[in-house]
Amino acid sequence: MTRFYTFAAPVRFYALTGALLPWLWLAAALLGAAGLYMGFFVAPTDATQGEAYRIIFIHVPAAWLSMLLYLAMAFWAAIGWAFKARMASMLARAIAPTGALFTLLALVTGALWGQPTWGTWWVWDARLTSELILLFLFLGYIALVNAIEDPQRADPAGALLALVGAVNVPIIYFSVRWWNTLHQGATISLTAAPKMAETMLQAMLLTTLACWAYAFAVVFMRARAIVLERERDAGWVAALRGSAS
Repeated sequence: MTRFYTFAAPVRFYALTGALLPWLWLAAALLGAAGLYMGFFVAPTDATQGEAYRIIFIHVPAAWLSMLLYLAMAFWAAIGWAFKARMASMLARAIAPTGALFTLLALVTGALWGQPTWGTWWVWDARLTSELILLFLFLGYIALVNAIEDPQRADPAGALLALVGAVNVPIIYFSVRWWNTLHQGATISLTAAPKMAETMLQAMLLTTLACWAYAFAVVFMRARAIVLERERDAGWVAALRGSAS
């Protein structure tokens, strides 16, 4: 039986992700097109927020991904630090820019949603402020690991920052319960029925899956580039260069 840990070797990771990438890009394109079409043309107008609510089909998946990608980054950075696993540290580095992108997208779409709904682009609300801190944590991690030339010193330093910053993720998630915030509570819960029409829910799930597929594709592409850079002296990379020339 194939054991997944065998793909921790850079050469195996490179081969596996190369086979997955076309399918991930195809899934991102198809799911994204279907989700946006349903969200903007099929889903009904919201009785309270009108047409402005449709930004949630981008905002909510982006916000979810921002938190999950940070946890994934911190997890792989910690694995790389604890077990000296090179591939885990490289994967953490590859996740960070995509996490920062989704965090920025969540903040920008949140502002676009907030102006017609709340009457303001920004408030120092607990949810918004903690999400902004998440962006700074992503950017801080990226700056730190790139400021130290030696990966053997940069990766542990980045892992320490990522692990300390992980405490911010539950603050983001539970902020609307712990404090009296302007941001609305969760629309979808595992313990309660959805608070939206079925077509709205379907559109959101499709765009969320599209964001996941896009995130995997971009992270894998970046990780493969990092692998080639760090393993440039390995025989299998030399063989790749020879086959490409």
